[in-house]
Amino acid sequence: MLDKLSHTFAALWQSLLSFIKVILLSRFFLHKPKCSKEELSRGIVVLGNGPSLNDTIANAGKFLSNHNLLAVNFAACADVFTTLRPRYYLLADPHFFKATDQPNVNKMWQRLSMVDWNMTLFVPARMNTSTDHLTSLAGNRHISITKYNTTPVEGLKTVENMLFSSGLGMPRPRNVLIPSIMMALQMGYKKIYVAGADHSWMKTLSVDDNNNVVSIQPHFYKEDDKEVQRVKTEYMHYPLHTIIYSFYVAFKSYFTIARYAKHIGASIINITPGSFIDAFPRENVHD
Repeated sequence: MLDKLSHTFAALWQSLLSFIKVILLSRFFLHKPKCSKEELSRGIVVLGNGPSLNDTIANAGKFLSNHNLLAVNFAACADVFTTLRPRYYLLADPHFFKATDQPNVNKMWQRLSMVDWNMTLFVPARMNTSTDHLTSLAGNRHISITKYNTTPVEGLKTVENMLFSSGLGMPRPRNVLIPSIMMALQMGYKKIYVAGADHSWMKTLSVDDNNNVVSIQPHFYKEDDKEVQRVKTEYMHYPLHTIIYSFYVAFKSYFTIARYAKHIGASIINITPGSFIDAFPRENVHD
């Protein structure tokens, strides 16, 4: 009985904190992304950037072409980007919006500016959309920019459901896949496939003799040396327990997403071979 009361009190407290975060951090009256019935009927595949995506592209190309695609992060730098022609693209990391000398970042924006098919670009609502990178897309009539809130919320399930459905908050967005799936749900997709979501970071996690955490995070595209060094340096700033906790946050968020998807009558299916995500049912797809 005491444990149940303690759990309820904690959920109430988290709900109150979530409302405060929404008031302080979220942008209200954002344009809610909408899709036509025709688009929704096609279904959607959220493309993570894990190395397994190469196998999915090679073995399930027809399956991918029959669905709308949502790409993320540096996917535009890959040669296959113009073949996949994703209907949606989502960015979450502030790194993409800062002035930078990172070749991959500049290449990504350049490739996006050359898109010649209709594509919606999702960017965090609190990001400065007047940056040179985003203004470079202004002349491209094929790209429309939609803002979304990244405010992390948790607490009572009814509170979570309300804030998720309104677009004012989402499960803690530890990585780009979390807001990507939430945007697919926001748009009204009832069947969402997740590919390239290996999330096998723990396989490559280690600590060197100087107590620096080393995490190798391979992607389906060729890594840029400067980006590899940036990620390596970033991880050196954190102790191992902090990084492991961030993994916990991400995997826990997927279970929250799975619960919410079931609540609104949607399903999320993981088609990533060898994925570490254990929140969604699996399915093997191939042509």
